[in-house]
Order: sequence, then structure tokens, then C-alpha cells
Amino acid sequence: FPHPGNSIRGTIHSGAPKRAGDGPRGRALNSSPVSSRTISSVSETRRGLPREKMTENGVSSRAKVLTIDTMNPTVKKVEYAVRGPIVQRAVELERELSQGVKKPFAEVIKANIGDAHAMGQQPITFFRQVLALCSYPELLNDSTFPEDAKSRARRILQSCGGNSLGSYSASQGIESVRQDVARYIERRDGGVPCAPDNIYLTTGASDGIVTMLKLLVCGEGATRTGVMISIPQYPLYSAALAELGAVQVNYYLNEEKCWSLDISELQRSVDEARTHCNPRALCIINPGNPTGQVQSRQCIEDVIRFAAKERLFLMADEVYQDNVYADGCQFHSFKKVLFEMGPEYSSTVELASFHSTSKCYMGECGFRGGYMEIINMDNEVKAQLTKLVSVRLCPPVPGQALMDLVVNPPQPGEPSYDNFIKERTATLSVLAEKAKLTEQVLNTVEGIRCNPVQGAMYSFPRISIPEKAVKEATANGQQPDMFYCMRLLEETGICLVPGSGFGQKDGTYHFRMTILPPTDKLKILLDKVKEFHHKFTQKYS
Repeated sequence: FPHPGNSIRGTIHSGAPKRAGDGPRGRALNSSPVSSRTISSVSETRRGLPREKMTENGVSSRAKVLTIDTMNPTVKKVEYAVRGPIVQRAVELERELSQGVKKPFAEVIKANIGDAHAMGQQPITFFRQVLALCSYPELLNDSTFPEDAKSRARRILQSCGGNSLGSYSASQGIESVRQDVARYIERRDGGVPCAPDNIYLTTGASDGIVTMLKLLVCGEGATRTGVMISIPQYPLYSAALAELGAVQVNYYLNEEKCWSLDISELQRSVDEARTHCNPRALCIINPGNPTGQVQSRQCIEDVIRFAAKERLFLMADEVYQDNVYADGCQFHSFKKVLFEMGPEYSSTVELASFHSTSKCYMGECGFRGGYMEIINMDNEVKAQLTKLVSVRLCPPVPGQALMDLVVNPPQPGEPSYDNFIKERTATLSVLAEKAKLTEQVLNTVEGIRCNPVQGAMYSFPRISIPEKAVKEATANGQQPDMFYCMRLLEETGICLVPGSGFGQKDGTYHFRMTILPPTDKLKILLDKVKEFHHKFTQKYS
């Protein structure tokens, strides 16, 4: 080939590295005949494309363009504990059981994720009736459906292109649904105004959270955006920050005070972070996941003042707002508290809050419905947000329809009202009973300490792991609580998530479990955990 600096027909340039095997081709092309295939191959190589290789049977094979070494490096940093290795093993165990393989248990009980319907929670009848009518409008002629369900279905369908759930909606979401969401927020917050134009319907709350993080992340090196997240945290946050290349800024919840949030800890965290990044956002999960705490109004006020003082964008994950069980606890939305604090804060603090159809008494995870409300967002940024969501066309329209039903359920006097209230109350009452049961049983086990499950759908108990087990786990390349949870799975069929997947203080170990299994199965689960922990502790002491 020509010496570096020359080119052949303007297509092969000096910038490409010389590859192994190129040796004898170092002559100029006019000194020896070279086939067009060779030119093409070399040209591809010089352009950085993968070269063909010969297999043993003489068939050419091309090296893959996308390999673990050439893929986006930020994706490799993403971890999502609630569907991680322990869950994959649980699926394998289920398969083995179905094939007749003998195990010390008859079934795998998955308590790793807040999937209410998968755990046996029944859907709300009215919601499913309206969705059925929307999906198959011919049913509107069926006399077995109540008139309020039919009326709601007609209203939703009239808001859809072609009167069909199968049509795209506006990228921000169906206008009538956003109007209903705004009215719901106003009722919830005691009359605080809500503009439908500030509502964005989303593919579950997760979609809205990731979208906001995309807007916030910028800078390089010491100016890179830092995002403050609670530890323990829901792994969506750490995964999204890793994928976006942002800096995760940890602040620790106080386990000794029922996972409360201390402003002094927020201050420590932000001060330390400013030495290596630019903290721009503060994420709050209330009620908490995985910790189940419910923040007091005073705490929320303190957080808002802190965000104002430190010029932080607030992100309030409020998807468990109906899941509050403990006496003396009450859900307070960040928006309501913000506006009750007066214009000094309500006109300046930037806030995005998130809700979902997946949790609470609905548990409709699979429909992927949700919304976010934005407060005090710069108008030019808001235009960019609208552009960003338009790239994905629109959230799932059935999920938007379901979100509409959640924020605009049957009203007093309508045919479906009494049954709706009955089902909603029963679901939340059972969850409250299971929250109390979980706390009580786990606290009878020596070596396990469980804070009250004030809200949400999880407990996050602290477990004592003997030093001998810690050493064996380390030798196996595992976190001690992963080792514990994997042994629990193999011996009992119970699938929990190790606390290391959510973050925890060094030297402490936890697991997260849902309170969602039916009460009889939850009792079995708790008894098995109790028995296992006793045997595990004896074995490794």
C-alpha cells in the first residue's frame, strides 16, 4: 500500500491503523496485481470495519461489529437488582420443578418485586370493565356492563383518534386525560391549582423519571451533573444514572429512626459531592421504596427549604401515595407542601412529581400508565421536554385510559361506586394487615430487625450474618447478603432481593421483600425465613 499520507482513489486514508496480516501488502498497488475483493477488504479494514476471518471449513466469517468491548460502556455499568441474578436462578428453579427435579420445596415464592397481580391481588372491576369496553367497543351494546362504565368508555374513545385505543395520541398524552389528572391533583392538594399543560402522561412513572434525568444531565469531569438519591434506593435511579453517565450522589436514610431523612445528612452529601461534580437534582421517594417509611410534613418542608438553598431540582417519586398504613402517618404531596409554604418557594423551587397505575390499590403494572407534573420549569426547557417525549410518539394509550380511571373513579350515586369503594378499601386493608404481620414475625427472629412498614409494599429488614458466612461469600465473589439470599432461595424456594442491590451502609446487611403474597402464603414465607435464618446462623457460627 502507499506510504501513510497517500490514498487510493480517495477512499483509503492514512488515519486507519495497520492490522496484523497486512505485511506483504505494503507495496504500492501498481507494483503487483491486487484483486477487487482484496481492495474491498483492505478498504473496510482501513475504515475500521470488521475483517472477514476464515473458519476451519473454509467459510468466511466476519468479526461482530457489536461486542462487549465495543458496546456503549455506560450500559455495562447498569445493574437492576430486582430482576438480577437471583431472580434468574428463581426462574431456573421453577423450570426444574416443572420437569420433576426434586427440591426441598414444592414451589418458588417470588417476593422480589412489587407486581401485585402476579402475587394474587385482584384487579378493580370498574377499571377492567371500562378497559374491556374501550378495547372492544361492540360490548357497549351489552346490558351486563353498568352505565357509568359505558359512559366513561365512550368519553375515552371520543378522545382517541378514530375512536380507537389503537391510535396514537398526542405525545404529551390525551388532552382529556391530562385535564382529569389536573383536577385530581387539585382535589388531592386541597385546591392548589394544576394546569393540564404541566401534565405529561408517561409509560409508568419510570419513564417520566428517566426523561427528567436526561434533561438534567450535562457537563464533563468536575462539572458533570450529580443527582442525589437516597440509600437505600430503588435501583431504577442508580441504573438510569449509570446509563446516562451522571454522578450518583448518595445520602443515607436513618435506619435507627425508621428510615427517616435528616437534613444534616443531605448537607453532608451535597458538600462532599461538590468537590468532584455539580449536584443539580435531589430525588425523594415517598412513601419509601425499599424502606417503607412515610415522610412527615415537617420533613418535606425541610427538604424544600434545603433544595431552595442549594439550588437543586426536586424530583418527588410519589407512586405509593395511597399505600399508607401506620397510625399517625399521612401522605403529603411535595406540591401541596410547596404551595402552602408561600410564594418564596412555590414560585421558585423547580419540582417534578410522579405517579403511576402500577402500585397502590390498582397494582396494574402491565398497562404501564403514569404521569408527571412539572412545576416552575423554564419555558424553553419545557419545549425541549415536549420535543423529547415526541420522539417516542406517545405513551401506551390503554395505560393512559387506565390512568384516567385512577384519577377519575366512580363517584357517589353512580352504579359502580359502592363496589369500587368496597374493592379499594378491602385491598388497602389487607395490605395494611400484611405490613403489620411482616414486621411482627420478622422481629421475633434473633438476628433480624425490621422497622415498621409505614407505607408502600416492602419491608427492608436488617440481618446479622456471621463472620464465617461473610468470609465464604467473599471467597465466592459474592456480597454477603447475596450469598444469604441465594442460599435461602436454594433451600426454601423463597426469592428475596439482597440489600446490596439497593445500597446500604458498609457493614450492614439487609434484604427487601414484598408484602404482596396472599396472607396464607405470606405466613408460610415468613415462617420459612425464620427457620432458615436460625439454621444459617447455626451453620456459620
